[in-house]
Amino acid sequence: MRVFSLFPLFHLHIHALRLTAHDLGLNFDATFSEEIRLFQVSVHNSFLQYTLQKVTLTRFVEDQENQIDFADGPPKQNATAVASYWSSEYNWRKIETDINSALQQYTTIVRTGPKTNYTDPIPLHFVHHKSPRSDAIPLLFVHGWPGSFLEVETLVLSLTNPPNNSLPAFHVVAPSIPGYGFSPSPRKPGFGYRQAGATFRALMLKLGYEKYVFQGGDAGDFINRYAAIDFPENVISGLSNFWIVPPNDHDLERYHEGKTSEDENYVIEQYRAFTTTGWAYGHLQQTRPLKLAIGLTDSPVGLAMWIYDSVRGGVTDQSVWTLELIITWTMMHWINGPYGAFGLYKNGALVRFPLSANVCFS
Repeated sequence: MRVFSLFPLFHLHIHALRLTAHDLGLNFDATFSEEIRLFQVSVHNSFLQYTLQKVTLTRFVEDQENQIDFADGPPKQNATAVASYWSSEYNWRKIETDINSALQQYTTIVRTGPKTNYTDPIPLHFVHHKSPRSDAIPLLFVHGWPGSFLEVETLVLSLTNPPNNSLPAFHVVAPSIPGYGFSPSPRKPGFGYRQAGATFRALMLKLGYEKYVFQGGDAGDFINRYAAIDFPENVISGLSNFWIVPPNDHDLERYHEGKTSEDENYVIEQYRAFTTTGWAYGHLQQTRPLKLAIGLTDSPVGLAMWIYDSVRGGVTDQSVWTLELIITWTMMHWINGPYGAFGLYKNGALVRFPLSANVCFS
């Protein structure tokens, strides 16, 4: 049985630039090389059996009497519902088939280039769909935490084949950030947002896209904006769905005097709620990611609840978060192990680089 270890020992022949699942200690079939290779998701049977065993052995936390749901985190009923569904109904092989049918996936190896201090070759998994339109625009689509490349699945058809020629068409490239999905976790410390921006720029150049636009949210926003500053000759424009501009002193003074609009009140109150009661997960990932990863590398249900508690507040319709979707999003971190994704927060926060908004809550 091959399971994720936090610091595997890599005896690699880097000069060959061909890394296998065995070389990297992965729980899925993959080969990474300088060539661009077709990829299909295939998680090892032994790891799936191990996962089910861990799910069935989950030790649950008892709720306190008269506790308000989600006051301290997900209540027991959510954890037990996920565990029950995972152990009795969840079908990962069906999910695999759906992903492989819907998305054209590839692997390769790139390097970040001279503008970062990260010199290791970086194995990547990515989605690449080309539009039939001759005027299509190369689009780099970068997910955030705790998402994955799966965020592009329901959008890729409309982006590559819009319903009429009055709408722009795109060649879509959606990589897995190293440590997420099926991009192996970084082998050395120091891989943060800026390094990822350079990595994905190298990927776009390798695919023949010397100029491109981006879409990004959460970590994807940080990654893309670093790349835009570092490589303005390549990154032409972008869309962020992670717009955060903290209220300044003048805004707060107007708010307390009752002079702000309804929209301003909403933004100020949502920002305050997030930074005071919702940001704890990010602060821990940004400061002690290994401390957190030790426990959540050992508990799939614990990892699922960590992820679910972080995303449920982002939607008003909670029916979106079906048990199957919660587990599938968790699998995108469980398969690699969550340390690489957690560590992106810490390594990203170490770089103080001029961005347009104060988005680091350290």
